[in-house]
Amino acid sequence: MNRDEMLSRILDRTEPWDMLIVGGGATGIGIAVDAASRGYDILLFEQSDYGKGTSSRSTKLIHGGVRYLQQGNITLVMEALKERGLLRENAPHLVHDLAFVVPNYDWWEAPFYGIGLKVYDLLAGRFGFGASKILSTAETVKRIPTLKTEGLRGGVIYYDGQFDDARLLINLVRTAAGQGATLLNYARVIAFSNDRSGYLNGAVFEDIETGVEHSVKARVVINATGPFADQLRKMDDPAVSPLISPSQGIHLVFDKSYLPGNSAIMVPHTKDGRVMFAIPYLGATLVGTTDTPIEDAVLEPRALPEEIDFILETAGMYLQKAPARDDVLSVFSGIRPLVKAGGDQNTASLSRDHTIMISNSGLLTIAGGKWTTYRAMAEDCVSHAATLAGLPARACVTKRLNIHGYHKSPQKFDSLAVYGSDASAIQDLLRADTGRKEPIHPALPALRGEVIWAVRFEAARTVDDFLARRTRSLFLNARAASEAAPVVASLMAAELGYDEQWERDQVAAFQRLSKGYLPGG
Repeated sequence: MNRDEMLSRILDRTEPWDMLIVGGGATGIGIAVDAASRGYDILLFEQSDYGKGTSSRSTKLIHGGVRYLQQGNITLVMEALKERGLLRENAPHLVHDLAFVVPNYDWWEAPFYGIGLKVYDLLAGRFGFGASKILSTAETVKRIPTLKTEGLRGGVIYYDGQFDDARLLINLVRTAAGQGATLLNYARVIAFSNDRSGYLNGAVFEDIETGVEHSVKARVVINATGPFADQLRKMDDPAVSPLISPSQGIHLVFDKSYLPGNSAIMVPHTKDGRVMFAIPYLGATLVGTTDTPIEDAVLEPRALPEEIDFILETAGMYLQKAPARDDVLSVFSGIRPLVKAGGDQNTASLSRDHTIMISNSGLLTIAGGKWTTYRAMAEDCVSHAATLAGLPARACVTKRLNIHGYHKSPQKFDSLAVYGSDASAIQDLLRADTGRKEPIHPALPALRGEVIWAVRFEAARTVDDFLARRTRSLFLNARAASEAAPVVASLMAAELGYDEQWERDQVAAFQRLSKGYLPGG
């Protein structure tokens, strides 16, 4: 996972790659894992950092999707529940069970949601995470002591999965690299190349760190750029019609006092037709989300004032202490790459199924889907891509492929549990210098030694990479993360061999960025 070594590998190669994947989010990295583990020669480019876009901005749930069950999309729910179970088996250090309580304030809610969630249990089959059941008022309050009790009639409890999206993604990057894939962040594709018949046979990319352009050849090019898929499609064919209907979802983060226990709240139907969650997350409370149609996808979307108001209002309907703007520690936005449908459907009703399209020149685009089903999406995509490239057919092995860091008892590593089997090596790194055991900021859990680890082994190149995705500092507490930036920049500069001007530039850039993670920023 050394970027310089990866770049040298690319520049030294003279033969075409079997597959060139553009996009370093859940879909693209999942494809790289699948294809490399089948034995294909894989190259992946990411224009920014791995997971910079949508894949680090989810609700942190690995779930079948109760809302999709309400919509009658049984096929998607069953696939997602199966994939949820496989992911827990392959990454127990990153995926764990989480209890969700649906509070009931009307007489019909307990039987209605109780029956629906029993169906959810049945669809999960052997991949179930626990049986749902109806709770009394006292049991509901015991689970969620901060709930409003006026009019409360009880609740329904069910179980789903929780994960850290950015941490899973970087471990998938390392899994792909371990399977022989070559991956490069900060590498933007700026043009395609075609053979004499007009078929795609490669691309030109810019190394963002140096500004130098390079060319590569590949037997097939896969567009896995999520919300940005249409940009690449138009690079291939300027006349192509848009495929993506982007939708923005935001989350607010509060301190633990709003949800002090180990159970989450699920509100099955908000006034905009979505499900809303309040979940315990890394010592904080995460509340979301919205579904706001937008015109264009950007790497750093910003929460709209009305979205923030909507979440505050909805949370205040269920919590004894209604959260206010001043209570928000961080607000983050993500863009869903939903596939367009006919008519005037709102984005909340658009399918989360994935779509594969192949252009006349052979560009394979995969769009849609959701984090939980990334593995199944990758399996489908690689099989199509191998056929398109004329490669020998090889069976998918990812159903039983352990993800990097796999460890059955990660809790033994305490605060380093998310690193799984890497945790012991990080502990060694921390012991080598007592200063590395110091936190980067009193209000954040990340340690100074984790900065060094991220640079050496996880391709972290900027302060944003570390504070937003190698750790979740920016997402947990934007003000504290901004204050921690100088410490992180200094540690990274020492590892990367950069000077004080680089440190100053990085601190300034991150502190500008972090303002956008606060209400009104």
